[in-house]
Amino acid sequence: MYEPTEECVVDFWKNGILKTLPVTSMNPVFISAAAKLRKSCEDNSKCIDILKKDYNRLFGVLKLASPFESSFQESAYFRKVNYVQDVTEFYNSYGWKSKLRDKIPDDHLGVELLFLTRLIEKYITLEDESCRREMRKEVKRFIRKHLLTWIERWNDQVQENARTHCYKGIAMLIFASVEDLEVLFS
Repeated sequence: MYEPTEECVVDFWKNGILKTLPVTSMNPVFISAAAKLRKSCEDNSKCIDILKKDYNRLFGVLKLASPFESSFQESAYFRKVNYVQDVTEFYNSYGWKSKLRDKIPDDHLGVELLFLTRLIEKYITLEDESCRREMRKEVKRFIRKHLLTWIERWNDQVQENARTHCYKGIAMLIFASVEDLEVLFS
């Protein structure tokens, strides 16, 4: 959601977190993403500058890979407003309000992923099987209604426009993870 910082580069690239992912998948997109991430940011001294430039091209001023769901929906203004309202209503139905709501629109990929994480956390903590079954349906509904309607096209834009393996790998990893979660909750 924000331009990368030195801390981000240290945590994820210099310390090798992205090279040793804590999860695995048989999804070919996930496997390809992991391979890209393993060979990303090979020169740590230049990594932060390269990532910042790529971030600004992709998500900043140029928005070559807009991280907003509404950017991938019909172009009419009222349709875009409806998509943002629709995802906000989904959040509100769970009593969830992003701390970023006044700064970043609710249909931002980062916000949608935060909410998905909350739904999954809620699912994990439920002990009653009927409640878990209903929450499983809600996780799947959110993924299908929101993330899967545009995440593949967003990933395609990142693949086409990113100059770094870092962003290509992260975009593929996000796309593959959403696909895997949809299968897992089905």
